[in-house]
Amino acid sequence: MLIKAFVVGGLICVIGQLLIDKTKMMSARILVLYVCIGCILGGLGIYQKLEEFAGAGATVPLTGFGFRLAEGVKQEIDKIGFLGIFMGGIKAASAGITAAVFFAFLAALFAEPKEK
Repeated sequence: MLIKAFVVGGLICVIGQLLIDKTKMMSARILVLYVCIGCILGGLGIYQKLEEFAGAGATVPLTGFGFRLAEGVKQEIDKIGFLGIFMGGIKAASAGITAAVFFAFLAALFAEPKEK
């Protein structure tokens, strides 16, 4: 399982690095692209198979975040209907969002920013 996770996660990172090196896309656009690709593949049911195969190699990259958003929306639509479109993604990704905010706060406490 570790080798599968390493290979799949590594390939996702290699694709991102190639996009940075070979195109004029800015990093932020590539990150948004990864989230959108994860949503699309999640909505089509493809990303779940990748996640089952690779485990953390598929869930940790930003494509995994997009997949979580799509899965949450699908589940909430099944439960409560149309309002699930607005609630599902945030509910499903809340742990990741909370962790990102918390660790960004910790980094801000200990970092010493410098003006350019």
